[in-house]
Amino acid sequence: MIIGEIKNKIDSLWDAFAAGGIVNPLEVIEQITYLMFIKDLDDIDIVSSKEDSMLGIKHETIFKEKVIVNDREIDATKLRWSNFKHFEAKKMYDLMQNEVFPFIKNLHAEKESAYSKYMGDAIFKLPTPQLLQKVVSALDEIYEIMNGMERSDVRGDVYEYLLSKISQSGLNGQFRTPRHIIKMMVELMKPNEKDSVCDPACGTSGFLVTTAEYLRNNLKKEIFFNEKNKKHYNNEMFTGYDMDRTMLRIGAMNMMTHGIENPFIEYRDSLSEQNKDQDKYTLILANPPFKGSLDEDIVSPDLLKVCKTKKTELLFLTLFLRMLKVGGRCACIVPDGVLFGSSNAHKAIRKVLIEDNNLNAVISMPSGVFKPYAGVSTAILIFTKTGAGGTENVWFYDMTADGFSLDDKRAVVSENDITDILERFKNLDKEKNRKRTDKSFLVPKKDIVDNGYDLSINKYKEIVQEKVEYESPKVILKEIMDMEEDFQKQLKELEELL
Repeated sequence: MIIGEIKNKIDSLWDAFAAGGIVNPLEVIEQITYLMFIKDLDDIDIVSSKEDSMLGIKHETIFKEKVIVNDREIDATKLRWSNFKHFEAKKMYDLMQNEVFPFIKNLHAEKESAYSKYMGDAIFKLPTPQLLQKVVSALDEIYEIMNGMERSDVRGDVYEYLLSKISQSGLNGQFRTPRHIIKMMVELMKPNEKDSVCDPACGTSGFLVTTAEYLRNNLKKEIFFNEKNKKHYNNEMFTGYDMDRTMLRIGAMNMMTHGIENPFIEYRDSLSEQNKDQDKYTLILANPPFKGSLDEDIVSPDLLKVCKTKKTELLFLTLFLRMLKVGGRCACIVPDGVLFGSSNAHKAIRKVLIEDNNLNAVISMPSGVFKPYAGVSTAILIFTKTGAGGTENVWFYDMTADGFSLDDKRAVVSENDITDILERFKNLDKEKNRKRTDKSFLVPKKDIVDNGYDLSINKYKEIVQEKVEYESPKVILKEIMDMEEDFQKQLKELEELL
C-alpha cells in the first residue's frame, strides 16, 4: 500500500498530466510506463555492467556508441536516462521525440517478441517540453524514495497505485486484482522452474510478473544456473492473452522491466475459436472478467459442449480445464455466484471440477477486497486437472481479513488471514481434525455431492450461538428505579445550590 510522501509525489505527477491536457487514465499510465521503462533500461544496464565486471564477463550494453535510429547512426550513450535528465527542457524534448522514443520502440524490431508487437503503434503523447521535464524530475524523485524504502515490492506497489487510478472497471468487466492477493495465490501454487504459466485474461500481466518474482526469489539457482531452464524462463514459460491493446502494451513492458526477455503476450479473445490452446499449460493463474453474458456465436463450441451458458465466469472455468495439461494446476478468482448458482450450467461446471478432476480448495474472500473498484463477493478456486476424478476432500477457508480495511479507504489494519491461509494449505493433513466452527476445515466429497455440488462455505460452516443470560425483569426494574431515585436526589441538591 502506497502512503505518505511517495503517494503525494505520484498524485502530483498525475495532476501534472491533467494540467498538460492528458486526462484519460490509461493514456497517463501508458506514458508514465514508457518513461519508467526508459529509466529501468538504464538502471538495469548499469547494474548488469557492474555485475559482469565483478564476474569478469564482457558486458553487452544496449546503449552502444553506434546505433541506427530513424536511418541515422547515433551515439546511444546520450539516450540514457542518467544523461538526458540533466538537459534543459527543449533539448530533452527533442531528444525524446526524435531519438529516445524511436530507440526503445525498435529495441526488439528484429524479433517476433511481445515488446516489438505492442510498441509498434505506441505514440509519445506528452505535448510540451515543460511537461516532460516536470515528469522526468518527478519520476526521479519517486525512484529515489523507492530506493530508500526497505520493502522489496515497493516498485510493484507504486505500479499498482498507478493502476488504481483506473477507477472504473474495464469494458469487459475486468478490475484490478490487488497485488497482495496475487502474491498469495502464486505462493499457494508454488510454481517451479519447469512450469508453463498462462493467464488467459492477463491485463497488465500482474499474475505473470508475480510468478516471475517468486521464481527469481525461490529458485534462482535452478533457473539462472541452468542454461535450458533460463532459456525456458525468458521465452516459453509465460503466456498472457487479453483483448485490450493498451493493457497488452503495458503488460509487455511490465514483464520486460521485471527481467523476462520474450514473454508471449498476445491479443486474443480467449473464449473464442481464436484460442486453440489445449492440454498446453501446467499452471494457470487468473482473475477473468465477470462480464455477465456473451453472444454464444463468438464462444468456442467445444466450451459450450461442456458448459452451455453465456456467463463468462463459467466459460472461463471450462476454458482453464481445456488449456491445462493433465496434472496441471489452477488458482482463479470467481464471483460467489459460481459457488452456489442453481442453473444447470453452474451445477455442471462444479460437477466437472469435483467428479472429473481434483478440486483442492475454496477460499472465500470478504467483499471489500476489491474496493473501491467493486464490492463483489469473490472466492479463490484451486484445482488440478486429472480427467479422471480424484476429489476426496475439499478444503474450505473463511477469509475475513486481508491486512486492509474493507471499506473504500483500504487502510492498513492488523487483522490478516493470508499467513494463516498459506501455512494451513501447505499442511492440509493437519486440517483433518478441524471442526466446522473453525475458520478452515475439510469437507468430504460425499457431503458436497449430497448438497447438489454447492461450494458455498456457509453450506458447511457451523456457527456456534453463544448463550446469553440476562437478569430477571424484576432485577432490571429495581436497578432502573434506584438510578431514578439517585438522579432525583442529585437534581434536588443542585436546586438548593441555586
